[in-house]
Amino acid sequence: MAAVAVVVALGLTGCAAGNSDTSSTGGSGGTLNLGQIITVSTFAAAQSNWANESPYMQAVYDTILTADTTGAIQPGLATAWKYNADNTVLTLTIRSDVKFTDGTALDASAVAQNLVRFRDGAGPNASYLANMTDAVATDPTTVTMTLKAPDPAMLTYLSQNAGLVEAPSAFTSPDIQTVPVGSGPYILDTADTVVGTSYVFTKNPSYWNPTNQHYDKIVMSVFSDPTALLNAVKGGQVNATNTLNNTDLAQMTGAGFTANPLELNWAGLTLMDRNGTVDPALKDVRVRQAINYAFDTSSMLKTIENGLGTTTSQVFPANSVGYDPSLDSEYTFNVAKAKQLLADAGYANGVTIQMPSSALLGQATLTLIQQQLADVGITVEYTDPGNSFIADVVGGKFPAVYIPLQQGGDWELIQFLISPTAPFNAFHTTDDTVNGYIATIQKGGSDSDQAVKDLNKYLVDNAWFAPWYRTQSNFVTDANTTAVVQPGNAVPYLWNIKPKA
Repeated sequence: MAAVAVVVALGLTGCAAGNSDTSSTGGSGGTLNLGQIITVSTFAAAQSNWANESPYMQAVYDTILTADTTGAIQPGLATAWKYNADNTVLTLTIRSDVKFTDGTALDASAVAQNLVRFRDGAGPNASYLANMTDAVATDPTTVTMTLKAPDPAMLTYLSQNAGLVEAPSAFTSPDIQTVPVGSGPYILDTADTVVGTSYVFTKNPSYWNPTNQHYDKIVMSVFSDPTALLNAVKGGQVNATNTLNNTDLAQMTGAGFTANPLELNWAGLTLMDRNGTVDPALKDVRVRQAINYAFDTSSMLKTIENGLGTTTSQVFPANSVGYDPSLDSEYTFNVAKAKQLLADAGYANGVTIQMPSSALLGQATLTLIQQQLADVGITVEYTDPGNSFIADVVGGKFPAVYIPLQQGGDWELIQFLISPTAPFNAFHTTDDTVNGYIATIQKGGSDSDQAVKDLNKYLVDNAWFAPWYRTQSNFVTDANTTAVVQPGNAVPYLWNIKPKA
């Protein structure tokens, strides 16, 4: 579940910050020193992660398709693609001029094998290809993918880790986790790499698309501690990096770095027990609406995120076809209205809600939630499930949860938060209206965009969630480096980090 911001945090291990190679400062043909807030989990394509790990993968592998800085799908290893009439067969035309770094040719057979391995590989995002029944090479440059049902996100998945293509010669290698064999713009220098600390990549001299090679060398150094990252920025050890928080942003810009902002996540409560299975009160839409009115979202944004973000009442992002600017202010802070809604629902004497806690969520934020809800008559009782936090949340042990979640594309968001089988629809809420919209969206066609808009409004009206704001995250670059952020991804795509002209 790469879209979960806190899952990433909970999965971090204690990594010492590496010392970047500072022999060059990001000039054309020089070295890019790239800060990373998480180490790479694996270099095996079939088990790979994306999000903050995407630069590692993009250095050494190509993807079947790519996405530009608007999120639009573009050619990659596939130069053309076409669906059949009912969107259940996808035909891909594969380039014939690409070789893996082991010297073998990249052909349709290699692509098809990688697709099947990803689906069957039990990696964190294997479900991306759950709809694929088969992928076969019908000739050296053609791959045919057969789907159980239309999947509106399939092309996007093929531009991410589901579309990574690894050399078949590596499939049985004992070093598959640490020594990637791809066709990408760079080659991992295993001799200079310190696993978990610093990863060194050198330019692939035989790369088929040299316009995406902006540096001779890339050093990716891991800084999982905010203080170490701030010191690396202030000390000039990195040319560009994602940030761990907004607290240190002013010091980073004060050191001459430019902030490249992106509203990637939304923060607020996911009100999962809409059936009233654990907490009967949450079955009443008026209780869920009261929770929305209880939060002073502007003050919370200022207090928690230094004001960096946009208050909202919707979980669909601003780049969604379903986004409605008017819904950002659907629920405005109103204690009296919240109390009246609770009274109308039969809870004039208050409601008690059980929620999970974790130190990684920030004690100050958890306390704010308690205080704001208490002001309208809702008591929050916290339980710390420890290392089973995510398992307990998606397992339906808690009726509501505070956890910042990534927004992503429309279909990905639906499958992650909304559909009856979505992991963060932990109680499997089934709503005929919602299911109807989802079915229309899945089919595609002229009615799909309107169905996304209608679904978004229905969720807001029925208070499936209690969003506070879209959080601004920042990727910072020094005076020698430029970057363009990527919609729906935690960091810019590697080829969009460049030396400043």
